[in-house]
Amino acid sequence: MSQPIVVFDLDGTLVDTAPDLLDSLNHCLDSAGMQKVDPVALRRYVGQGGRVMIERAFEAQQKLPSPEQLDWLVDIFIEHYSAHMPGHSALYEGAAQAMDDLSKAGYLLAVCTNKFEGLSVNLLTGLGQASRFNAICGSDTFAFRKPDPRHLIETIKKAGGDPDRAVMIGDSRTDIDTAKAAGIPVVAVDFGYSDLPVSAYDPSRIISHFRELKVELADELTGAVNA
Repeated sequence: MSQPIVVFDLDGTLVDTAPDLLDSLNHCLDSAGMQKVDPVALRRYVGQGGRVMIERAFEAQQKLPSPEQLDWLVDIFIEHYSAHMPGHSALYEGAAQAMDDLSKAGYLLAVCTNKFEGLSVNLLTGLGQASRFNAICGSDTFAFRKPDPRHLIETIKKAGGDPDRAVMIGDSRTDIDTAKAAGIPVVAVDFGYSDLPVSAYDPSRIISHFRELKVELADELTGAVNA
């Protein structure tokens, strides 16, 4: 029987990347002669990767980048973000201990994010965390990405896990919708980058600190106790 698995979103869930995402986004906007965004407004732009962040920032200023300009800005974003990684990004308090406890209890760990795979691997490597995960899958790992449920399902399979014994941890509507569409329970953190309170999206559970992500909760949601 395959091991149970916990799959984490990355930005705003496992790692607080907001300061570095903001710096890179504003670097792009400045290059395009656009107004910069402030930290509070950033929440409106996070959740679908760098390209969508840039598009949303343009929309907020009633602008529409051409496809060529958008490709150029995405390249600028990636170059700036990669050059400053891991920057000020850090694991949320309690995340390392929660992952230690889950691993000791026999859970596989994986990451399913709309950040590019290479950036995700580099970030987690820079934070000394990459070796924890059996799979780190980004928006370019497969031919689909969240909220397509196949992104989550294929991440679980790539990690050697069982979708029937899985739980997703996320911070946004994208994560919650993805898990629901995949038929997988989802724990939402309420300290991430969601533009609305995560309760609005009806996750299976809500936590306010990683100390609440206990093995018993994972067992309950994955059915591991009775497996």
